[in-house]
Amino acid sequence: MVTRTRRRGLIAAAIASIALAAPASALAAQEDQAAPSGIRSGTAFAAFEAQVLTQPQAVLGTDGRRHIAYELVLTGTTSASLKVTRVRVRDAETERPLLTLSGKALASHLTTLGDTETPLKGGIVGGSESAVVWLDVRLPRRGRLPARLDHVVTGVVQVKGGKGPVVTGVLTPVRTERRAPVVLGPPVGGGGTWFASDGCCTNYTHHRWGMLSVNGALAVPQRFAIDLYVLDDQHRSWIGDPSKLANYLTYSRPVIAAADGVVVAATDGFPETTSAPGPPPIPPIDETVGNMVILRIAPGLFLLHGHMQPGSVRVRPGQRVKRGDVLGLIGSSGNSSTPHLHFQVDTTPTFFPTDSVPYVFDRFELVGQITERIWDDDLGLQPTPVLPFAPARNPGVRRNEMPLDRNVIVFPAS
Repeated sequence: MVTRTRRRGLIAAAIASIALAAPASALAAQEDQAAPSGIRSGTAFAAFEAQVLTQPQAVLGTDGRRHIAYELVLTGTTSASLKVTRVRVRDAETERPLLTLSGKALASHLTTLGDTETPLKGGIVGGSESAVVWLDVRLPRRGRLPARLDHVVTGVVQVKGGKGPVVTGVLTPVRTERRAPVVLGPPVGGGGTWFASDGCCTNYTHHRWGMLSVNGALAVPQRFAIDLYVLDDQHRSWIGDPSKLANYLTYSRPVIAAADGVVVAATDGFPETTSAPGPPPIPPIDETVGNMVILRIAPGLFLLHGHMQPGSVRVRPGQRVKRGDVLGLIGSSGNSSTPHLHFQVDTTPTFFPTDSVPYVFDRFELVGQITERIWDDDLGLQPTPVLPFAPARNPGVRRNEMPLDRNVIVFPAS
């Protein structure tokens, strides 16, 4: 006798094996005209609901590669559990593979939805459960950019007592952004050497993998954000007592407009952290970036500058600014442990909700890399203020590139 529970399991497995078997051409043909039957050829039920949270956009990094960094969220739509064994991103028009994740690479880039620091146990997505695949498609500096991407997902249906069928299918074709990223000047004044922390693209950082539900919609609002810290010629970030904010070399450095624009938001008066060098209590959501300025520089493009000193903000909403104008001074207000500038480009005049998009700086010098992961939460907790530094493999002046995670760069004096 087959019980009702067992029957549901068999049906779920059958649906999974059918759902992921549709050919790429069928699932990618979103613009085909309706078939005579009213259903396009190759249409099938799907064992995963798959969504992309942004319109993927390529940006040139300091490694000489163009990066397309985005996320694929998979949700099981049946009662069957599937072990994800491979995820492949392709040029949807040519079906040429651009990125393949499997084995350890997939395990380290497949996480739970609520805890993106934790790899998905066994790579198994249960029925009605969700997981995130963190993608960084790396392309040569020059060459054709795909107009559309699709995602080939391979998995194994989990059945009691052994392996179920291996299933493969194509999910969620998505158009890429054809415009080039916005070109900016430095967001900080006075030149000098800067540590670009917590940036894009391949590995975990709390910016790049910071997924949230904002007003009920999933988002990665800091996908391309960076935290900027000044370093001296010994690669020190602070001198003296690290519990005193003024002893950080970044403190009181000018924040400047990286492009001409209009101030759409300016906040001042939030206090600075009193817990340095340790992490502060999590503030209310409206104090997350502390004292800040948001500039509108083009339709749908906004520059956000966060964690400024109280009393230092020099601009007001509606004011027009020119590139290089001083907006305020770097501090440690809001959700900040030590002084730094939080900088990103957004699609809305708000920090929450927004979508974080890539950008490039028109000129800077790449000099090296910080070799260990050091957050602002533990910057001042290091036994020495000297950060572990390695010279860049290909140092020199960079133009129209985006600093990658933990790059050490020199901005020209403003």
